[in-house]
Amino acid sequence: MRKRRILRLLLISFGTGILVLLGLFAVAWAMTPIPDTTQKQATAQGSVIYYRDGKSVLARQGIDRRLVELAKVPPHVRQAVIAAENRSFYEDAGVSIKGTGRAIWSTVTGQQLQGGSTITQQLVRNYYSGLSQERSVTRKFKEILIAMKVDQSKSKDWVLEQYLNTIYFGRGANGIQSAARAYFGKDVGELTVSEGAYLAAVIQQPSRFADPKGADLAAAEARWRWVINAMGQTGALTPQQVAAEKFPALAAPKKPFQLKGQARYMLQQVTDELNRRGYSDEEINSGGLKIVSTFDKKLMAAAERAVKDVLPDNTPKKVRTGLAAVDPKTGEVVAFYGGDPKRYDYDNAFSAKVMAGSTFKPYTLAAALNNGFDLSTRVNGNSPLRVASAEEPIPNDSGRSYGQIDLVRATQNSVNTAFVDLGQKVGLDKVAETAEAAGIPADQLEQQKTAASFPLGVSSISAVQNASGFATFANKGVHMETHVLKSVTDSTGRKDVVNPISTRVISEQAAADTTYAMEQVVKYGTGTAARLYDRPVAGKTGTTDESKSVWFNGYTPQLAVAVNMFRDDNETVTIPGYGTQFGGSLPAQIWRAFMTEAMAGKPVEEFPEPSDYGYSYDYSVPDRGDDVPQQEYTPPVNPDASSSPEPEFSQPPSTDPPATQAPDDRLDDQPEQTAPPVTQAPEQPSTDADTGTGDNRGRPTG
Repeated sequence: MRKRRILRLLLISFGTGILVLLGLFAVAWAMTPIPDTTQKQATAQGSVIYYRDGKSVLARQGIDRRLVELAKVPPHVRQAVIAAENRSFYEDAGVSIKGTGRAIWSTVTGQQLQGGSTITQQLVRNYYSGLSQERSVTRKFKEILIAMKVDQSKSKDWVLEQYLNTIYFGRGANGIQSAARAYFGKDVGELTVSEGAYLAAVIQQPSRFADPKGADLAAAEARWRWVINAMGQTGALTPQQVAAEKFPALAAPKKPFQLKGQARYMLQQVTDELNRRGYSDEEINSGGLKIVSTFDKKLMAAAERAVKDVLPDNTPKKVRTGLAAVDPKTGEVVAFYGGDPKRYDYDNAFSAKVMAGSTFKPYTLAAALNNGFDLSTRVNGNSPLRVASAEEPIPNDSGRSYGQIDLVRATQNSVNTAFVDLGQKVGLDKVAETAEAAGIPADQLEQQKTAASFPLGVSSISAVQNASGFATFANKGVHMETHVLKSVTDSTGRKDVVNPISTRVISEQAAADTTYAMEQVVKYGTGTAARLYDRPVAGKTGTTDESKSVWFNGYTPQLAVAVNMFRDDNETVTIPGYGTQFGGSLPAQIWRAFMTEAMAGKPVEEFPEPSDYGYSYDYSVPDRGDDVPQQEYTPPVNPDASSSPEPEFSQPPSTDPPATQAPDDRLDDQPEQTAPPVTQAPEQPSTDADTGTGDNRGRPTG
């Protein structure tokens, strides 16, 4: 009787224990829902940025993953993964009792931790939020519960598809599609049985099998053979197929994607514009975007070549050169040169802003031609010129007087007093409005736009901004918003094409007349070094006081390009063997070298005819005896001020401090003297200005 009572107690205790466990399990089941969020890294797809052709990769951002539908994964690849990782996948309830028991026992006893997770469990662990990677009984139990619920609520094909897109395969590849590209250079749909089996084998030890050699290669081949045999055991392959399969040839692993040369600057500009257009960094890094930039791969190389081929090897390291090329009809920045990214944190084309010098004079000319003046309008070219708003008279270089001079000769000879007088006649507010509408940010003009010398280019601008402004003249007076993005396609295939803002700045005739005046600069004036003998060119040189920044801006109907040179210590730009630089020297030569390559094979397009109203074409061929090159003197904006602002490097553009001196141009090969532009040192942007005398000590060079 006593034994029976003990047995009864044991049975009752055991039953009670079972009921308690079932109750606890029920409570745990009820309190463990399927997480409603996924891990960001589980589904993140990196974005790819392309050159303008949409094929050549410029850069990759974020995780290497490309989501693929299960239907696009060949059956033999799916079967290989199932044979390697979970043969009972289509029959089990999301967990393997045997495997889970083995894993829990090894964890509890402290023995070597073993796997045993099903495909569903692996997915739960890597896909859903809220589960840590810690190997503990609690975490394992929670994983089991969620796996069982997922198995009940989701189809097996859904689970397998998410698993294949989530799992890491080594070589930086996440998901089966990226793995196929990384190991075999093909899409997943093109994988052979042998190749699919290798990817299934890699899942076990992705780092070891990513690029196996020696003992690792032997281990990889053994694991691959095991997968092939397993496929035979599951019936996925016949014995004959198993015997016939041979170890696949692996593609050489690609080195991690590195940004070289100008690509770093290109990526920065693309990212900045994406941000401005509402794309967050998270979307860029994990949204699987296909981003097509405006940059032309060949023209980018041509820009770099032009700079490096023209500049001598002994060019001082402190001398910086920027180049920017803009398509006038679209506003697309098709090419630029921003300097050596290993030496500079900020590029010379977008971020560096230096005083525009006489390259600003065409904005004054355009404003006048758009407000009732014409090319035959005569302005005061005498020196000095007294203006009520200026404390001191404004002179031309060497005090040379031109008398009453028409706007064509004023532009060709870059006569300071003529443009100061023209600015007073048309109104400085209209000059500022024209420059702003042509793409020069208002905050970069604000502090100088009331100065009498404003038309002489005392504001600091970037190469891209100046190229964009001149593109307005090339595009018949219409400014197209400058941009570096052509289109963005998201992971669902929705394509967002960039449509730039179009602004009518000046009339077509005003643009044609502005262009005509600048054609004379290249034909007979300071810009002859930029001539392209197979097509017309319009352009303008610019050199600031003591040649602290030098420019050449020019365009054909198809392309507008700006080139500048300056020093990051705000000293005179001097090249050993070439002497002090001016806009018409090395900058014009760089411009010509680039445009010669950029225009090769392009049809020759003519500029629109200039207006003949009140203008005699006799002026189209100037009297060379009258146009002997002269140096120009640049008067200060504020005669009492003695500071000369340094080049500014900003990201994004910032307001420049007030300029203290006005720039000017020289004739033919003569230097143009202007005050240096406001700048900031690349390493630590600053608006502090160095002091300078602002006097005219330049000497003409041959």
